[in-house]
Amino acid sequence: MARRPHPLALVLVVVLGCVLLPSLAYAGDASMFERALQRGLGPAFALAFVSGLGLTLTPCVYPMIAITVSVFGGAEAAPTRGRAAALSASFVLGMAALFTGLGVFFALSGQVFGSFLGNVWVLRSLAAIFFALALSMFGAWEFALPSSLQNRLASAGGLGLGGAFVLGLVTSLVAAPCTGPFMTGLLLWISTTKSVWLGAGIMFVFALGLGAPFFLVGTFAVSLPKGGSWMLAVKWFFGVALALLAYYFLRIATPSLQLQTAPPSFAMVGAACALLLGFLLAVVYVVSERRNSKIAHLGKPAHLASIPLGVFGACFLLAAFLVPPPALAWLAGEAEALEVARRDHKPMLVDFGAEWCAACKELTKFTFSDEAVRQEATRFVALQIDATDDDSRIDAVKEKYKVVGLPTVVLLDSDGKETKRFNEFVTPEVMLDALRAVK
Repeated sequence: MARRPHPLALVLVVVLGCVLLPSLAYAGDASMFERALQRGLGPAFALAFVSGLGLTLTPCVYPMIAITVSVFGGAEAAPTRGRAAALSASFVLGMAALFTGLGVFFALSGQVFGSFLGNVWVLRSLAAIFFALALSMFGAWEFALPSSLQNRLASAGGLGLGGAFVLGLVTSLVAAPCTGPFMTGLLLWISTTKSVWLGAGIMFVFALGLGAPFFLVGTFAVSLPKGGSWMLAVKWFFGVALALLAYYFLRIATPSLQLQTAPPSFAMVGAACALLLGFLLAVVYVVSERRNSKIAHLGKPAHLASIPLGVFGACFLLAAFLVPPPALAWLAGEAEALEVARRDHKPMLVDFGAEWCAACKELTKFTFSDEAVRQEATRFVALQIDATDDDSRIDAVKEKYKVVGLPTVVLLDSDGKETKRFNEFVTPEVMLDALRAVK
């Protein structure tokens, strides 16, 4: 008789889906944290916690949860429930130390990190790394914690609270690569905020979510579902996510991969069908791997067929989603824009952005594409400075307009005097009011 899946496993798979889909959406150039933050700190921090919790299902994090049982749950290491809770909490704080530090670093790095990501070869290298990780998720090779290191970690429980903290720090170093699809987008977003407290807070809460199962297992010896065929579904989902992120970085570095117009509806339907078929074949693969499965012979061909269908369908849909919306008639050269503004005695709208800047893309997609904003902006000479690849010319323009971070939008009146400046995403309504106030 087939074994029914553990109820907690079903809950965790649902959480994974809730986390993975927004992760792919971020790769589609919409910052979910930017939107959550617009609704208040509560939703943003809640999203960080739930995301960390969902990412415990990754193949090189989930197996490590069991280690905490031997480290914190044994009678010798933790003779009382209170001692076990203290050790577990120290372990989670050790994990949080690394991720919080990353949040602070990326917040401080700001534009420097973004400029680094503007290098074509860096982007292509990142694409290659994520593609290699995707192949590992699809089973090309195993990317797991070595058993020798697992044994060493398990033997570190007798070191007390300090040892538990160090163990959590080491564990987070091993866990960090497996959170790749989500955490990369999150850290990139943090780098655009340039807010140390926000970066530290978001990553601390994210680490608490990631460490919650460790705390529960270590304190209460909670019985988690055993790793089985259901984890193959997790690996397939994250394999597609990693491949999608690889395509996203490669797309930025290779303009020929970017769609300039929306594809026809039949192409969109075909891509969606390919993704759905890939998913269904992945389900067949997962079922075939169960013990005494009657369709075991279908497992390998279904798995091999599901990968290109899932990846191709997802990448094409992402490319279609990233087709630029109707935009203003931007000029790219500052000298030309100044000449037109002087000649026609017009105000200027100067937008500084970059491919790596999530908030900049939010402005383009939601604010500058708004019909009322576009209509009002026809009074302006619109200048857009692409700071993706910094050079001396771009640096000179940025210095002239005192740009210290991205995004930056500067409004100049018809006499060339600055009247308004934005250093963050603003809604179409706010931008429209600012444009109307310029004479």
